[in-house]
Amino acid sequence: MAITQAMCTSFKKELLEAKHDFLLSGGDTFMLALYTSSATMSAATTAYSTSQEASGTNYTAKGGSLTRIDPTTSGTTAFTDFADLTFGTCTITARGCMIFNDTATGDPAVAVFDFGGDKTSTAGSFTISFPTADASNAVIRIA
Repeated sequence: MAITQAMCTSFKKELLEAKHDFLLSGGDTFMLALYTSSATMSAATTAYSTSQEASGTNYTAKGGSLTRIDPTTSGTTAFTDFADLTFGTCTITARGCMIFNDTATGDPAVAVFDFGGDKTSTAGSFTISFPTADASNAVIRIA
């Protein structure tokens, strides 16, 4: 079992089909779900699944809702990102996460991320820190 960090291939196709709206005002709801080290996810992942989703105090299935940052461009790169997400007073262990579109039918996957090892919180904050929203670092970039 492994989590291979990637933007999901199905997401790339769905962008061309206009199935995802990242606008801050009126856009889709994107969620971030946490997964255990037993999860198998990669670029081939197509949708949110409860299989091997992490569980713990103050964490519910489907995880947490992400706050979008409006898409923009810099040079020839278009990008978007999200604000950091914190699960407060949480007791949980997770190896990775998935971003998915909770508004679209079937909860299509956007990207999967490997934390590089198990991360644990015991009755504390479990925070997902997103990179700087720019053309070189944003979590979603099209160059």
